[in-house]
Amino acid sequence: MSIGNPLIREKIDQVPKILDELGLDAWMLFARESATVHDPSFDLVVGSNVTWHSAFILTRGGQRVAVVGSLDKANIEAHGHYGEIVTYVSGITEDLRKVLARLDPKRIAVNFSVNDPAADGMTHGQWLALAAILENTPYASRLETGERLVAALRGRKTPAERALIRDACESTVRIFEAVTPKLRPGLTEKQFAAMIVEEMNRVPGLSPAWEPEHCPAVFTGPDSAGAHAGPTDRPIEPGHIVNVDFGVRRNGYCSDLQRTWYVMRPGETAAPDAVQKGFDTILKSIRDAAAEIRPGKTGAEIDDVARGVVTHAGYDEYPHGTGHQIGRVAHDGGGGLLPRWERYGNTPMLPIEAGQCFTIEPRLTVPGHGVATCEDIVAVGDRGAAFLSRPQESLWLVRST
Repeated sequence: MSIGNPLIREKIDQVPKILDELGLDAWMLFARESATVHDPSFDLVVGSNVTWHSAFILTRGGQRVAVVGSLDKANIEAHGHYGEIVTYVSGITEDLRKVLARLDPKRIAVNFSVNDPAADGMTHGQWLALAAILENTPYASRLETGERLVAALRGRKTPAERALIRDACESTVRIFEAVTPKLRPGLTEKQFAAMIVEEMNRVPGLSPAWEPEHCPAVFTGPDSAGAHAGPTDRPIEPGHIVNVDFGVRRNGYCSDLQRTWYVMRPGETAAPDAVQKGFDTILKSIRDAAAEIRPGKTGAEIDDVARGVVTHAGYDEYPHGTGHQIGRVAHDGGGGLLPRWERYGNTPMLPIEAGQCFTIEPRLTVPGHGVATCEDIVAVGDRGAAFLSRPQESLWLVRST
């Protein structure tokens, strides 16, 4: 009986069309001990781990062939995603060569990439092993990067995938709403983070969207740590902007949202003008960027819009991209809403496609108060983008008494 995940079957069904668009004949995932060194694409089209050297081949014509060690066969068979399973005992070379000779693909995508970590699942050792296996065959020279294939497959979210991301976002927003009344001066970043984790743990099936050491990340005041740092013993004080970066994983899909509070000083009934201006600038940056997102534009063009709102308002340029794709992991690979910087390779120039889901997360510093930022998630449709998360519409104010 098949125990296959229907979401994986939906992704497998997308592969032939993408191969055809890119002029590729086959996609081959090649791995061993995949629980230890995990190829992200296994979560999309395999759904299980393997121990011995294994090759999963998906073709433009729709064939799906798994070449696996004999002890891995039952597990792969039970998942039901590969109708043909070829097994070996002493070594994969002979059987893999026979399968490739029968299919005879002229262009074979494999998972290495200079630009996209999500498409770089093959280690250098695995590349050398595969090269040795295919030595003196025509297929050794037919291997090429699968980064465009993986980017399209991960990026083109099915309706079911988008619904799962929306659910994860809603769970996260509810957690923010639950902890907001508990935020007060005197708490440390670690204590506020613990409250968020406690709320998450109340809901069955939720787990952190990334490493729990900095999920949530909590930043308070003008001297807080940079992004991707864990919460500290720094106390939350009146006059501080407090920012939280947090996401959950629910049913295999992630959220990644940021929210901002201002802790009022005694006697204040609203945020100072400088703080309010900073927050309003962030909201405008997000809204203007979201309004420009549509298929065919590049991520760099959208980054230009968001970044321009911030810099034209007189703030320094933020030192990161405007947004990344999200899905089975918080940073889902492929093209992003990114500046044309060396560290992003070619990913800022990849065209936006319908089905992709992006975070939008500009930030700026309000001197003397801290960092203002929001992060929300949009899904790209045929004509534009719509929010999957409930956006923060106003600065959340915290009283000091």
